[in-house]
Amino acid sequence: MTLIKSISGIRGTIGGQVGDNLTPIDAVKFASAYGVWLKQQRNKENYRVVVGRDARISGEMIQNLVMNTLVGLGIHVIDLGLSTTPTVEVAVPMEHADGGIILTASHNPKQWNALKLLNEKGEFLDAIEGAKILSIAESDNMVFADVDSLGKITRNTAYIDLHIDEVLGLPLVNAKAIEAANFKVVVDGVNSTGGIAIPLLLERLGVHPVKLFCDPTGHFPHNPEPLKEHLGDLSEKVVKEHADFGIVVDPDVDRLAFMDENGDMFGEEYTLVACADYVLSKTPGNTVSNMSSTRALRDITEKHGGNYEASAVGEVNVVKLMKKNKVVIGGEGNGGIIYPDSHYGRDSLVGVALFLSLLAEKKMSVSALRKTYPDYFMSKKKIQLTPDLDVDGILKAMEDRYQNEQLTTIDGVKIDFAESWAHLRKSNTEPIIRIYTEAKTQEEANKLADKFIDEISVIAKS
Repeated sequence: MTLIKSISGIRGTIGGQVGDNLTPIDAVKFASAYGVWLKQQRNKENYRVVVGRDARISGEMIQNLVMNTLVGLGIHVIDLGLSTTPTVEVAVPMEHADGGIILTASHNPKQWNALKLLNEKGEFLDAIEGAKILSIAESDNMVFADVDSLGKITRNTAYIDLHIDEVLGLPLVNAKAIEAANFKVVVDGVNSTGGIAIPLLLERLGVHPVKLFCDPTGHFPHNPEPLKEHLGDLSEKVVKEHADFGIVVDPDVDRLAFMDENGDMFGEEYTLVACADYVLSKTPGNTVSNMSSTRALRDITEKHGGNYEASAVGEVNVVKLMKKNKVVIGGEGNGGIIYPDSHYGRDSLVGVALFLSLLAEKKMSVSALRKTYPDYFMSKKKIQLTPDLDVDGILKAMEDRYQNEQLTTIDGVKIDFAESWAHLRKSNTEPIIRIYTEAKTQEEANKLADKFIDEISVIAKS
């Protein structure tokens, strides 16, 4: 079964059996449940929902199904067409809409798609509201509008430009310094909507973009997760073009990674570290990232006199803790920048603008900037789940085994050692157990991850 229902939305592969995969019937069912939930939240006459999608091959089909389902419920739809996740998030409050739906499976391969659901603030639903929608979907208790009360679809393709206007209006974005620096940057848009949005932003900032895989066909030229092993073409292009650095985003543009002028990764985990360094230098305060993110953010935050705290994994959990701690910047170590002065969602456009501002003001190369940050090395591995695996039992056994270490169990099991840590958790978005480790060298991080994979294998067989 590849239909996954979680606080991250409804996600699955296209085709196959109803209820096992993301079929047209499943798309209609969950869009209906979302529309019914929306009408339960707010007692009013007219309801409006913003809908946008990444460039996946299945995107247009799924979007049409979702939009016309909402029309059938009497809900008006603002259709952004090809868009980005953060653009839809920004559009919801701009449109005074009641919610939003993004059709994207984020970094997953092309056969996947998903419905990501937003509230009236343009923020992801929490677990309680997500559970209500799942309950409505299973109950089939849905009443549709009569023929005189159907919703309408209004097309609006201006929102990427409006989103860029919003980013350029942020006080910490130093557009003058960026333009003066005369940067040349290679952009890998993985043939999705980042190939539209990021070059447009760069041009508005006076940066010369060199486009690589920026045609939004949905035919991803490499694995769309922005990791080093997938980015050989970008590395070659940066060096060949004598570019100042490279940018890569995932298909829906909420994850951001940089490559230095030598074609080496800046480090996905260090996207947030660098942006936080810049923001904290101007507006000191607190930060939050999730438990699977690098310790370097804690170090940078404390250097600027702030406090750092880690949340459970999942954007909604990060945002909740960010609001509680009144942070100035936060996000996720997978390249997700959340900057409250813009909005409470991961936003690669904001991340690019902040990073460029930092680089322009410091007047140093990307490789030199990376050397100013503490060195940590991470290993990200996974164990594929099979129906016979008792994940909760495995995690409990690991908790018992390491009970004398510093443990955090709000999301799987995180074990903090003096010079390293390991985080073991069941993924919200894929049928896997994630094994994340961090240490002072790559070799140590890999060894630690392999050690935990071996221990879990022994427990699973016992």
